[in-house]
Amino acid sequence: MDSKRLAEIADVMEDRGLTRVRVEEPDGTAVELERASAAQPVAVPMPMPGAVAAPAVAPVAMPAAAPEPAAQGPAAAPEPKGTEVTAPMVGVFYAAPAPGDEPFVRVGSKVKAGETLCIIEAMKVLNEVTAEADGEVLEICVADGDLVEFGSCLMRIG
Repeated sequence: MDSKRLAEIADVMEDRGLTRVRVEEPDGTAVELERASAAQPVAVPMPMPGAVAAPAVAPVAMPAAAPEPAAQGPAAAPEPKGTEVTAPMVGVFYAAPAPGDEPFVRVGSKVKAGETLCIIEAMKVLNEVTAEADGEVLEICVADGDLVEFGSCLMRIG
């Protein structure tokens, strides 16, 4: 796999907020890219059973983080409020039942347990994500049409 193809895959990862992706080529070679942080992805060659080993890909150098001033120490991020509603599977997040329709919920919407919050499309199947408890939508963490990973935060309800 050439560096141009790796750069294209890294761009897709960044655009979609993905932290890990595996790409298998028709010749049997496979490459897995993983982002440890907001830095550039790192290529990790993956051996395929019965396939000829692909040439190793050198890891991309990660930029060093600026040191924190000793007097201040690291600033603690405020704890997010509410309960996370997480993605039950990998798929595409849809806020509304159909394109052009009103979204199921908005920030500030009051929801009841069992009420549909959004849809995750996986393998051409639309899967409803429902509220587990009554509450108010405090934050929607993803945009309509975004690819979400299993366990990623979709929204917060308080």
